[in-house]
Amino acid sequence: MTLDLRADPITLTAALVDIPSVSRDELAITDLVEQALREQTSGFEVLRHGNVVLARTNRGLPSRVVLAGHLDTVPIADNVPGHFTENAAGERVFYGCGSVDMKSGDAVFLHLAATVADPVHDLTLIFYDCEEIAAEFNGLGTIERELPEWLDGDLAVLGEPSGGWIEAGCQGTLRVRLSTAGVRSHSARAWLGDNAIHRLAPIVQRLADYRAREVDIDGCVYREGLSAVRISGGVAGNVVPDAAEVDVNFRFAPDRTVEQAVEHVREVFADLELTFEVTDSAPGALPGLTAPAAKDLIASVNSHGGGGVRAKFGWTDVARFAARGIPAVNFGPGDPNLAHKRDEHVPVDQITAVTAMLRNYLTGSAS
Repeated sequence: MTLDLRADPITLTAALVDIPSVSRDELAITDLVEQALREQTSGFEVLRHGNVVLARTNRGLPSRVVLAGHLDTVPIADNVPGHFTENAAGERVFYGCGSVDMKSGDAVFLHLAATVADPVHDLTLIFYDCEEIAAEFNGLGTIERELPEWLDGDLAVLGEPSGGWIEAGCQGTLRVRLSTAGVRSHSARAWLGDNAIHRLAPIVQRLADYRAREVDIDGCVYREGLSAVRISGGVAGNVVPDAAEVDVNFRFAPDRTVEQAVEHVREVFADLELTFEVTDSAPGALPGLTAPAAKDLIASVNSHGGGGVRAKFGWTDVARFAARGIPAVNFGPGDPNLAHKRDEHVPVDQITAVTAMLRNYLTGSAS
């Protein structure tokens, strides 16, 4: 099998979806992407690093744009191979695992690499593995540690599904474990114990009463959220438990650092008797929309019927670029709310539209 990068990106999306590539099993798709980039593009230096394929031009142009997309998907749910159909609105849509997150975005980037002959920016392409699992395995993180110069640029575009909108920056994420301690006893003599689960009640109530902050940055409104995501406790059906815990996830606006986010969560529960442990964190990414390369992308999208600009509420790999001072946005076909669903699907018109808008941007046709 070979991938035809010059084919319509809708056809290329279907071809990519039909190659199973669940996280940690990306060898087949990576081999095909590498082969296609080596054989069907010109002017690109191509490098293979594990299950990451990197390619870049060195034309001496005044700016560099990074196009990055992950090749892995969540586990297949009887949705490979994919198929085309028509939805209730009469739109032609394509169903399949990864059609939204994010093989349609990958298809757009690959097609443009093979068909844009005279870009106004030097280009770097990064197709990486293991985005859908723990951060320690993320292929882009590996490149960040081992080949950091490949992340350099004036703007990074992640092909995450955004429905044709520019979703700028991303929120940070923090997980903490709040633990309570009590005294174990027989439940028939509960007065002799101290129920650790009951001690979770003020924590849960505080979360229910929490009012999220909304922050406007560069015209993008980020809404924070503080949520219980797991509760654990209990010994047996006749025992008052002496230990319980709740995991809390804080999604915070990118104007906070991780340290500031930790301090804020501490303040929310400061007067309660509990143990506080940070179990995971990742910084957010400021939108960076005032950078020249970002302004040009916005102009291109606005002048060719795109959705405009809005905040990205989830965490994505744009944060890796923002930490290096590189403006980064999410821009791709597909509704992010359909990512990972059994009925994941993308309207094919969105694939065509995103391809056209990025082509106009890369060739300087922003008006």
